[in-house]
Amino acid sequence: MADWLNQVFCEDALAGLARIPDGAIDLILADPPYGLGKDYGNDSDKLATADYLQWMERWIDAALPKLKANGSLYIFLTWRYSPEVFVMLKQRMTMVNEIVWDRRVPSMGGSVRKYSSVHDTIGFFVMARDYHFDLDAIRVPYDAVTKKARSRSIFVGAKWLELGYNPKDVWSVSRLHREHRERADHPTQKPLEIIERMVKASCPPGGVVLDPFMGSGTTAVAAKRCGRQFVGFELNPDYCAMIAQRLAQQGVVAHMSDDPVPAPAPA
Repeated sequence: MADWLNQVFCEDALAGLARIPDGAIDLILADPPYGLGKDYGNDSDKLATADYLQWMERWIDAALPKLKANGSLYIFLTWRYSPEVFVMLKQRMTMVNEIVWDRRVPSMGGSVRKYSSVHDTIGFFVMARDYHFDLDAIRVPYDAVTKKARSRSIFVGAKWLELGYNPKDVWSVSRLHREHRERADHPTQKPLEIIERMVKASCPPGGVVLDPFMGSGTTAVAAKRCGRQFVGFELNPDYCAMIAQRLAQQGVVAHMSDDPVPAPAPA
């Protein structure tokens, strides 16, 4: 097994991506800083607009060669920069969906000079037309009332009725509030429900998921729960320790490394 698999490297992804051979990754799942000035224990989210977009382009150009020819990318963004980043990615990949994550934020207070922002934007991009996508793995089951309403003979045995329907492009999944059982000490942790849906749909069993910004480690946890492999990077050593702890709770011995990036092999 490659020495970079199932590891989280405590280093900058821009440097660490050199560890990964080109064409080795099935799915990139990226949740980069949003450019909102959040505190991740460093200044990674405090760039001016032009600098932020330049940085986004740099890591995207470093990460995309790691994808297989039929690989995919999901990227979390907000409305502030999703138009620019989507255009950037459209010049390199094919856009399949814009997914809206409704975070189910309670209707309490909010801005009085604009509409309250209660969603994140997710871009789904692919490298080629034959990209991997396992719809059956993520179908949403119909409830008993719907099944009963479709009980006429023409529907009996219909695959779509038995397995469920295709998830829509608006995902209503509650954010992880402070008392949530999944919640770790990270300001932008994503729910396992969302990440596991992406992994099941767009990474084949045994395939490899790359997360350049591991954060609390949800991608690594989801990959192991779904029978996939992972690799990722995280700058904050406290978050690296958090990832190791979360993986240990899944019965996985985490391979965390802060070794310097090895020199590329001679051509």
